[in-house]
Amino acid sequence: MRIAARADGRGRAGPGAALPEPGSVHRGNVGAMARTSLATAIDEVAARDPVLANLVALAGPVHYRPRSPDGHFGALVRSIVFQQLAGRAAQAILGRVVVAAGGVLSPEALAAVPDEALRAAGLSRNKLASLRDLSAKVLDGSVDLTASSRRSDDEIAANLVTVRGIGRWTAEMYLMFELRRLDVWPVDDLGVRQGYGLAWGIDPPPSAKVLGPLGDPFRPYRSVVARYCWEAVALLRGGADPSLR
Repeated sequence: MRIAARADGRGRAGPGAALPEPGSVHRGNVGAMARTSLATAIDEVAARDPVLANLVALAGPVHYRPRSPDGHFGALVRSIVFQQLAGRAAQAILGRVVVAAGGVLSPEALAAVPDEALRAAGLSRNKLASLRDLSAKVLDGSVDLTASSRRSDDEIAANLVTVRGIGRWTAEMYLMFELRRLDVWPVDDLGVRQGYGLAWGIDPPPSAKVLGPLGDPFRPYRSVVARYCWEAVALLRGGADPSLR
């Protein structure tokens, strides 16, 4: 299945696929500053490629999701807790972890909670070890969650993956959604690879190695393209995680 461009701006997919008309998918509103910044990036990448332009028309604008109320540290705690768990179960565990930490997620508060209390909240031994490592490294300064605007994406990711339980993909999602970096290209994400294959008619979907240079024409807005790859999966297969929109 491929989302193809037509002269009238509407799209079509391969046999058996029915897509909604442009503008029929609505994603809600965000603040003016965030909307302007992201909207500019969306317009720019759409102007560079007719397939992407049509995908944008079909899916509608993507928006920033709210940042963690507990800051960058809280966002990373959430990422670790949610690994390999269904959303509701992970949210329940996270809620109990927050309560155990006294209502606020900070490295100091989390470090003070006994292992038994965090295990009782539902954390596995591996995730407990990951949160302990994250807290310790933030507290001793080996992982720096401040002044991120002065560091490159690669520098931030390289720092984050020194934490147990944080791999490249987790670091990339943190960059995209918590820091709102616009030029992240998560080539190892299966949904991005599948969505790119669906939109541009590549079957089987491109491997991570092949997908890497395919993002180059969209620099410095590859995060936007990645998100529309997820949208392609949602439109053609109904399988994208709504939280990634």
